[in-house]
Amino acid sequence: MRRNAGFARQLRRYYAIYTLGFAVFVVLLAIGESLGLSQQLIGHVFLFVTIAIYATIGVLSRTSDVSEYYVAGRRVPALFNGMATAADWMSAASFIGLAGTLYFSGFEGLAFVTGWTGGFVLVALLLAPYLRKFGQYTIPDFLGARYQGNVARLVGLGAAVLASFVYLVAQIYGVGLVTSRFVSVEFEIGLFIGLAGILVCSFLGGMRAVTWTQVAQYVILIIAYLVPVVILSYKLTGVPIPQAVYGGVLQQISAREDVLFDSPTEREVRDLYAARAQDYADKIAALPVSLEDERRRMIAELNGMRLNSAPARDIALAERALRDLPRTPADAQQAWERARLGALERAKPPPRHAEAHPGANERESAVARNNFLALMFVLMVGTAALPHILMRYYTTPGVMEARRSVLWSLFFIFLLYVTAPAYAVFAKWEVYNNLVGSSIAILPDWVASWGRVGLVRIEDLNGDGVLQLAELSLNTDVIVLATPEIAGLPYVVSGLVAAGGLAAALSTADGLLLTISNALSHDLYYKVINPQASTHRRLVISKSQLLVVAVVAAWVASMRPDNILFMVGLAFSIGASGFFPALVLGIFWRRANRPGAVAGMLAGLAVTVFYVVRTHPFFGGSMANAWLDINPISAGVFGVPLGFATIIAVSLLTKPPPQEIQDLLDYVRYPDLPGQERPPA
Repeated sequence: MRRNAGFARQLRRYYAIYTLGFAVFVVLLAIGESLGLSQQLIGHVFLFVTIAIYATIGVLSRTSDVSEYYVAGRRVPALFNGMATAADWMSAASFIGLAGTLYFSGFEGLAFVTGWTGGFVLVALLLAPYLRKFGQYTIPDFLGARYQGNVARLVGLGAAVLASFVYLVAQIYGVGLVTSRFVSVEFEIGLFIGLAGILVCSFLGGMRAVTWTQVAQYVILIIAYLVPVVILSYKLTGVPIPQAVYGGVLQQISAREDVLFDSPTEREVRDLYAARAQDYADKIAALPVSLEDERRRMIAELNGMRLNSAPARDIALAERALRDLPRTPADAQQAWERARLGALERAKPPPRHAEAHPGANERESAVARNNFLALMFVLMVGTAALPHILMRYYTTPGVMEARRSVLWSLFFIFLLYVTAPAYAVFAKWEVYNNLVGSSIAILPDWVASWGRVGLVRIEDLNGDGVLQLAELSLNTDVIVLATPEIAGLPYVVSGLVAAGGLAAALSTADGLLLTISNALSHDLYYKVINPQASTHRRLVISKSQLLVVAVVAAWVASMRPDNILFMVGLAFSIGASGFFPALVLGIFWRRANRPGAVAGMLAGLAVTVFYVVRTHPFFGGSMANAWLDINPISAGVFGVPLGFATIIAVSLLTKPPPQEIQDLLDYVRYPDLPGQERPPA
């Protein structure tokens, strides 16, 4: 105990010095900017210096000890495990995507805030202390011991890899966004630059290196998140406490919405988008003839431009449009249907920021409410089931430290989540008051900068040379990253935010990569294929799997399957349906057995994946196939109840688990009793 207290004091001293040093570093860069330091150099310094910090920690924390590699030696104090868990948790979705979702969805975006924070209550009450009491290294370890063997372990392994991989793709996508914008490289190159930073930590030191790196990353990401919004709050209200004063700015936005949404020019642009949607519908109805007509029209237009010596840029754009034209009627139907739905969305006025469950009629409001509740449920349950989060509670010295660690995690996460609504409100105020209505010829530089990354699009649909709200398309992932530029803050603040976004993405990516590689090396290779494998061979297998998974995830991320927040939400649905019923019933219901758990996990996963494939456009699906109009991000709302029902039904129809499983439950659920033995490894 005394040794642990000394170790904790030493950590507090080291990280206090580190935090002070980082603050001095930011101040020096701000002074450098005022003296003429270029924006490009500031961006490079921020990103590469922070990556160098993480790499240094990774190198210093390298280890070949199995316990250190898998669970950081089980000696991480609650305070620091809470910081590491918060960094592991506050991924690119929280840092980059959450404020953007609140910007566009207003009240509806609060489903993410309430779902994610509420999930940690479930973690504290239902899972963390019991999994820590069980010990071992991974979540499939618990499933294998509780449900007697490798069948449940392998199903759990599949669920862990699938959920973690989808989550990992979102983080690497976020890394690509940050590096491509602030280092001025192609998106695909930016992916692999960030990937190098991810691999240094997780490859060399496993959970030990990842833990201490994540603590350092939390310091950077929370400073980066708070600084811009505090400055904005002072700029707009005179009070540097955004969480307390953004309500007054929200009232101003509501008044601005009354004027903006009903203006004649906005209505004109929305009518033009509605007409465009109808044009796409007509072309879809006229297939395949309409595809040939479109090809002939584009060829004739391109030839005319060449004959009339049109500007090279216009000719290049026309050639690209012809090249991108769908080749078959089936491809055209899919592409034009997506374009039609996009035009229809632009034809509608955006939801009012403070309106709960908006809809044109009672049915649409009911659909919005149902999706809000479904998403909140999935995020809450998914939080309590994601393997990379639950693994963190294996690293504490004991059960009580695991409980305290959850409380610290909630506190550190609260700092960001209570600020995200203010971020969205202040950014929307700037856009509505200082951007909309501007001349398109003299738009701010940030519009072009983020336009090159593909996150901002401007279309002067009515040709009046003035930017209307409906003519502005902002990706949800741009709001936080671009807010300093939108508000006209010094560029050093933009670099700080980029460093924070990178820290958030890298911290979670490290944890996810480690979860996948550890599951494959420990639960598949060591527990199933080669139980006699040496420690050295197990670590070699883990590191080789880590490299393969990282490269594959980067390749998938380069395809830009969707925005960050959707991909993360999908991972929560998969984790919730695959793990939550089996874990909760495995701890609190003695009758749950192996056939029930295996059937329940498979059924929950199958219906969740099936629903996503049937409803998401990336897989060729459509919301026309939706059940109860539930969005694909909330697919787990069907998988979780089915998982519970299947486990209960199959367990009752088959033999109860043997006495040794009852003894394991007594060990996990109750304080140490005389003569009580540890569970089997």
